[in-house]
Amino acid sequence: MPDIIFGLDTFGDVPSDDTGVQVSHARSIRQLVDEAVLADELGVDVFTVGEHHRPEYSVSSPETVLAGLATATERIRLSSGVTVLSSDDPVRVFQRFATVDALSNGRAEVILGRGSFTESFPLFGYDMADYDVLFEEKIELFARLLRETPVTWSGTTRAPLVDADVFPKTEHGLTTWVGVGGSPESVVRTARYGFPLMLAIIGGQPERFAPFLDLYRRATEQFGTPRHPVGMHSPGFVADTDDEAREAWFPHYKVVRDRIGALRGWPPVTRAEFDREVESGSMYVGSAETVAQRIARSVHTMGVGRFDMIYTSGAQSMRSRLRSVELYGSTVVPRVRELLAGMPSSPALDA
Repeated sequence: MPDIIFGLDTFGDVPSDDTGVQVSHARSIRQLVDEAVLADELGVDVFTVGEHHRPEYSVSSPETVLAGLATATERIRLSSGVTVLSSDDPVRVFQRFATVDALSNGRAEVILGRGSFTESFPLFGYDMADYDVLFEEKIELFARLLRETPVTWSGTTRAPLVDADVFPKTEHGLTTWVGVGGSPESVVRTARYGFPLMLAIIGGQPERFAPFLDLYRRATEQFGTPRHPVGMHSPGFVADTDDEAREAWFPHYKVVRDRIGALRGWPPVTRAEFDREVESGSMYVGSAETVAQRIARSVHTMGVGRFDMIYTSGAQSMRSRLRSVELYGSTVVPRVRELLAGMPSSPALDA
């Protein structure tokens, strides 16, 4: 079975201190540095930082945080998850991540996305009516920029480029993924440009996303583009016991989930719904053994080549977050690898 990549994801949720008081956005960002350094020391493969423009989250500029992490870590890959390309400029995105790549000695990667949150559109002067065309044009331009040769391009969402050369150049190219939440059109687009696919599986049984993996593989065959291993990211939290993990995660998860849900017309989440997600859905919350067993089962069943756990949700304590990172890196990941080694080969993963 091919070697699986394991990562940790965060949106920079603002945590609380030992007294239960939420810290500042600035302290929250510094906390991410501590967590990334620990993940690096424990051998986690990737640390991913997402972009948001809401008060619950401290990271609005992932690449700036990643630049700081580049000088504080040694081997872990540093990624955005996601960079909202629709409300950014492809040239500047490439330049910023090429800079992170230089600072990290080739460890940078970017996960592009349309954005499930829309705050960045009015913030930066974009019309939501252009939601689809913004991403379509900008990902086309970004794909050309990745060749690192002069670009001539024109569209409707930014000024045209004529034989434009963009700097700095990378030494070995910039690894680029596309994050997809559940749109077949987005899966096909990702295949058309030859990018690796990262599936956001944040609710329900993971197996329901299996058709998207099949669609991606069939689309790469049709377009003649590379068939990369597919990744998935899902929420999770590790503590010393199952009960401790659930009690530490649920109250903060409910606050954030209900706040977002109110904006989207969702009813408040119940404890029974949460428990179902933990037991059989896409929430990997529990002791190290429980989480490892569930991740191994999902990775094997889905046939993915990468699993990233979104380990932060709301105002958890900084102490519990560090413990979760410690258990994930020291115990969960090695245990998942052990479990996968004892399972029959996954046809989907080996395809």
